[in-house]
Amino acid sequence: MQNRRINLPLNPLRSFAVASRHKTFTAAAKELGVSQVAISRQISTLEDFLDVSLFERGVRSAKLTEVGRAFGMEIAGLFDDLERATQRMISHETEGTVNLRVHPTVAHHWLMPKLLHFTRQHPDIRVRFDTRVEPLDFRGTHLDVALQLGRGDWRDARSRKLWDEEVDVVCNQTYLDSIGGLEKPGDVAKGELLHSRYRRRAWEFWARANNLDMDFNSGTDFETSLLTFSAAQQGFGLAIGQLGLLDDVIGEGGLVRPLDMRIPTGAAFYVIWPTTISVSVKTKRFIDWLLDQVGQPREFFKSGTPEKA
Repeated sequence: MQNRRINLPLNPLRSFAVASRHKTFTAAAKELGVSQVAISRQISTLEDFLDVSLFERGVRSAKLTEVGRAFGMEIAGLFDDLERATQRMISHETEGTVNLRVHPTVAHHWLMPKLLHFTRQHPDIRVRFDTRVEPLDFRGTHLDVALQLGRGDWRDARSRKLWDEEVDVVCNQTYLDSIGGLEKPGDVAKGELLHSRYRRRAWEFWARANNLDMDFNSGTDFETSLLTFSAAQQGFGLAIGQLGLLDDVIGEGGLVRPLDMRIPTGAAFYVIWPTTISVSVKTKRFIDWLLDQVGQPREFFKSGTPEKA
């Protein structure tokens, strides 16, 4: 009869392996990036699972028991082997890949139309998109680089500005005709305001910039700016467009700017990379290529003709 496998408590085992190596909860907590209390709880969970005491806890300290010391020596190497094997797999899988954090709207409207040029210039490099919308933190991720909107103050990172964010009212020409056109900022009250969840205060910013007393919360909400701009293209209403992203759509007539008012937001789009690890050659080439696209001096490879799509 086959022996039933034990459902191993891996998180408590790893916490104990690290704590047994350092011989203190404090050092283990620092290495794993959690609190000392969390380490203590994980080890308590493991002690309950094994029904043994691994640490003797005092008022201000904890000391390995004989059983804990022997068990720690036995499993510490296993976790080291597992980490090395995982790192080898990651390195192999991402050897020719640049892992990029970019918002879906930026990817769709600005990056994707240009990216084929990069892949033709560098066929050995793939770009893998991470489109999560969350605060950028390179720690604990496999990200190589990011293209984000902000103010250049990301932690443990270097950044280069690509372009300043400017906004303007955009809409479909047919929709504009249906509401009788827009001649001055106050005329937006005639239209349906389109909002994005992640840029929910865009209309408020625009109204205050124009000293308008208006109901900037009315209208239709969408989950993303990508959907909001798509709705504007299809004639659902008026949106606050990010001009650097929508230049191609506007140039092709998919959207119009009836008021023709560029308003800077004070933020900008940046390329960002971590300072806690060395930057790979493939990532350097991608960063330089992004800078080429906006006519900015390169960061890494100064020689050669700029590669602009």
